[in-house]
Amino acid sequence: MILMQLNGLSKSFGAEEILANIKLEIKSNDRIAIVGRNGAGKSTLLKIMADELTYDEGELFKPKDLTIGYLSQHMSLESGKSIWDEMLEVYQHLLLQEQELRAIEKKMAEATDISSTHYEKLLHDYDKLQQAFQSEGGYTYESDIKAVLTGLNFQDYDYETPINELSGGQKTRLALGKLLLKKPALLILDEPTNHLDIDTLAWLENYLISYIGAVVIVSHDRYFLDKTVSIVYEISRHKTKKYHGSYSKFLEQKALDYEQELKEFEKQQTEIKKMEDFVQRNIVRASTTKRAQSRRKQLAKMDRIDKPLGDESSASFTFRVNRRSGNDVLKIDDLSFRYEDDSEDLFANVKLHVNRGERIALVGPNGVGKTTLLKTILGTLKPASGQVSLGTNVQIGYYDQEQANLTSSKTVLLELWDEYPTVNEKDIRTILGNFLFSGDDVLKLVHSLSGGEKARLALAKLMMQKANLLILDEPTNHLDIDSKEVLEAALIDFPGTIIFVSHDRYFINKITDQVAQMQRDGVTMYLGDYDYYTEKKEEEAELERLQQTAQAAQKTEDRKLSFKEEKQLQSEKRKKQRRIEELEETIEKLELEIEKLEEMMAEPDVYQDHEKALELTKETSSTKQRVEQLMEEWTVLQE
Repeated sequence: MILMQLNGLSKSFGAEEILANIKLEIKSNDRIAIVGRNGAGKSTLLKIMADELTYDEGELFKPKDLTIGYLSQHMSLESGKSIWDEMLEVYQHLLLQEQELRAIEKKMAEATDISSTHYEKLLHDYDKLQQAFQSEGGYTYESDIKAVLTGLNFQDYDYETPINELSGGQKTRLALGKLLLKKPALLILDEPTNHLDIDTLAWLENYLISYIGAVVIVSHDRYFLDKTVSIVYEISRHKTKKYHGSYSKFLEQKALDYEQELKEFEKQQTEIKKMEDFVQRNIVRASTTKRAQSRRKQLAKMDRIDKPLGDESSASFTFRVNRRSGNDVLKIDDLSFRYEDDSEDLFANVKLHVNRGERIALVGPNGVGKTTLLKTILGTLKPASGQVSLGTNVQIGYYDQEQANLTSSKTVLLELWDEYPTVNEKDIRTILGNFLFSGDDVLKLVHSLSGGEKARLALAKLMMQKANLLILDEPTNHLDIDSKEVLEAALIDFPGTIIFVSHDRYFINKITDQVAQMQRDGVTMYLGDYDYYTEKKEEEAELERLQQTAQAAQKTEDRKLSFKEEKQLQSEKRKKQRRIEELEETIEKLELEIEKLEEMMAEPDVYQDHEKALELTKETSSTKQRVEQLMEEWTVLQE
């Protein structure tokens, strides 16, 4: 089923054309990525699809009852409600149904003097409402809310926390969570991976893969796109082109298409040149004029192939070093950090040894202290304990994700030139041109730049430092995919050492040879790229699961053994009690016998009969001895 169709859509802002002749189709359960450079019009197109913006020309078809969920790039959930109450808003219709069910139950419980017909109607209404309640998730909505909040990393939060007390990133995550709970038929997401750590990204990928509905995504996270989409629309020079397959398949097909189109163009150009030369040579000759005229007509009628457009201009730069560092670049021993107002360490027991040429990706959940660790290495923050030691000739270059090292009141040109006043203006302009600041762009004020432009300017400053240890905090934030690829190429060829924090798993795979997983109580090293790290984490999780299974089985076995032992003990206890009772009964009988024997021995006839008296004496002595033995056994059993 087609959910939305765009035919010949165009959009301009004033004289600037943003989109032209856009064609796009969305079917049920499609997973679509819209890609293109920053400024290509991706967000504008999403806003048009979500009815947030009007279009100038073309047609947009969609069913009247189509439900659309739209997450804008800078969306934030502003609310005075608690986390739980805000999420519960999605299920207001179920809460009302639940109230109706309780009301009918109360009527049915109090129905003592109503007719059977009325009672049957109540039963029918109740059954119908209960079925609707169940099919719409009435018995699962609370677990659905908890699952989404846990997936978005709110499992450690008190759900009664007011939303207005949360950070901007947390509010954005909650806005995404509320949208996912609504489960619209068409989900439109503009940069949904912003503010998500790696574990949350993996959860969102799995959620979207199994989502019942169509999903349209704009994202610069190539790893995320590879995992989630099967159709790619590229916006280039205001138009769209459709590709089938993952993002990686799109890149392959795009390159193949360009090569094929270029060959066809060149082949046709060769044919045209031959025909034009023939016409030029033969148009005035009597013997060949007709053939020349025929060729001229062919040329006029020919459907000429436009020259395929290659990649649009990309930033171009390399990182060099002033001098080579020693082999030991950085040593961190038992490092801990605590903010002044906090009673607990943000992190502790951090140990790290970095050698020249290594590329270490620092990963971990948001809030674990990754940026703080980088600033502690730089010396801008002081650790609570432990030591940071830099090696010989180490020069640090730092990329700050907040671009705090940029002066907002300066122009782009002076931002670089003031740092390096001895460099010619022409050379500064050339460097800025390599970072896509050309002509009057260099006279823009820094505060007026977009996020991507500020990122490129910060990278330009970093490049000019020629440091041999690069410490990078989220260097791919705000960069479009092409700029990321240029940065990757520059870092791959960098002759120094790199320590970086990034949530871009594709970027981590390209750059790193080691992954350092940061926890509150230290750092665990994995000698490989991101995919190797995830494999090892899965192995560890599987091993832990097997150990837990084995432990559970052992506990079960122990319980079985304990049960058997208990049964045996109970059996032995019962046997012991029965033996005690037997002994007491026997002793009692024997004591009665002894009394009778002693009475007989006191009779005159017996004690005067020597043989008879001796016989009774022996029997009495033997019986007493028997009683003593039984008493000893009874005493032992009683202990």
